[in-house]
Amino acid sequence: MKFITEDDLRTIYKDKPFSSYDIGPDSRLTPGARQFLQDRQINVFADGTLMHVGDGVIAGKEPGSGPSDLLRNKRLFAALKSVDSLFLLTASELLDKDKCLAQEVLELGQKFDEIKQMDREGRSFDPIPCNGCSCMNDGNFSSDLGECFEITSFHIQADKGKEILLLHRLRCALYEVQVVVMETHCTNKCITERLNQIINRISQLICTAFGGNECQRKD
Repeated sequence: MKFITEDDLRTIYKDKPFSSYDIGPDSRLTPGARQFLQDRQINVFADGTLMHVGDGVIAGKEPGSGPSDLLRNKRLFAALKSVDSLFLLTASELLDKDKCLAQEVLELGQKFDEIKQMDREGRSFDPIPCNGCSCMNDGNFSSDLGECFEITSFHIQADKGKEILLLHRLRCALYEVQVVVMETHCTNKCITERLNQIINRISQLICTAFGGNECQRKD
């Protein structure tokens, strides 16, 4: 799929102003491009059909016919925004417990926030570096590795039980985003890998909170 950006449209418009724009096959407007067209009241066509720019539709698909791209975008965006806020809340709750851990959660939250740009603008970012341990390395860090161990009521009694539960809550929310990504047929491999990287890093943080530097994976 080709993403048409605001810069693409500005370049064309600067060379020759236009009052209508035809989206090519399998193309999508980025949010900036849609706003550019809306601001100038430019009619947008796909396969000769007038389209609603605000719907962010793909060429050849009319708004409201079949699974809506708008609904798909809203569902995924809502899931991403929800977990965005949970990253902030988790870091806030960790501040009094472990400032270094809170800072790492914030940094992971920034990496998670990049997923919105991966999806909506087709951008790519460098992968999250792997802090290797006995079960994770550069070769599998972007894969779905599951949990190192099951979190139960037993862990409430651990010295860092609160930290473990806060991190586990965040990890569970990320599992839900994984499901939304699959349900909305998001085929961007970078998004799937970024989610796996973040989840795996949180699993490492949980291991550290429970058992120090020793990996706690139970295979």
